[in-house]
Amino acid sequence: MNERRTHLDSAAMALMVVLCAAWGLQQVAIKVANAGISPVWQASLRSIGAALLVWAWAAAKGIRLFERDGTLAAGLLSAALFAGEFAFIYWGLDYTAASRGVVFLYTAPFMIALGAHWFLPGERLRPRQWLGLACAFAGLLAAFGESLGLPTRSQLLGDGMLLLAAVLWAATTLVIKGSALAKVSPAKTLFYQLAGSALTLPFVSLALGEPGIIALTPLVLASLAYQTVLVAFASYLAWFWLVATYPAGRLAAFSFLTPIFGVLAGALLLGERISPALAVALGLVAFGIWLVNRPPRAP
Repeated sequence: MNERRTHLDSAAMALMVVLCAAWGLQQVAIKVANAGISPVWQASLRSIGAALLVWAWAAAKGIRLFERDGTLAAGLLSAALFAGEFAFIYWGLDYTAASRGVVFLYTAPFMIALGAHWFLPGERLRPRQWLGLACAFAGLLAAFGESLGLPTRSQLLGDGMLLLAAVLWAATTLVIKGSALAKVSPAKTLFYQLAGSALTLPFVSLALGEPGIIALTPLVLASLAYQTVLVAFASYLAWFWLVATYPAGRLAAFSFLTPIFGVLAGALLLGERISPALAVALGLVAFGIWLVNRPPRAP
């Protein structure tokens, strides 16, 4: 059983920064792999491979993934939400630009914090912490706000899909925090997510008419391997442990770092342009995270 904690310690904060950097780099890996594998089919292969890795890792550690422990209903629900989230992310990005989509997707931390405030005892945020979330989101707008011009009909559709993906992301986190999944091994929680998406995303890819595999170059394979082994297996295993152990709203504040790291990774690895506003954005995000996680003053 996981020990519940009311605040993030330094180890959890450091781990969250590492995870956000890994997820930001994944944005580059997806772009690279898109040259050889269709987006949703890419997500399918990632989930299939990572599910097998979790199964093997659990077997090696003696963790039972298939015993009756009262988590089946919550596990199936969280798996459906997880698969839906990624389906809408990849589908929505066919209609709107990634720089627009990220703004709508990262409304999820507010939804997580609001849901935790209402449904999870002991996880209510104080006004200072809501201000911190707002500062972090302002940083995101500073980095990507220039893309938020008057949308076309197609962009509105894509924006709506990314917003729905944010709702599903928040719902997945809250289901895990508020159900029996919070008391089982993170490996079992992750296996539910990966197995569910491995079974459903291939059908989503077929429904979208994707060509599937186009060209498997070494770089494409390396990008898929990164997404499978380091992101979907290792980083998500760490994330679900954090979700079960620490307050959801405080963890959610760190996720604003992910698109910032994605921009930095794109500049370093793909030669993409960095906006001068990125320094302001990073400062606002860091200040917001500090406000959310600053320890209360002693009486």
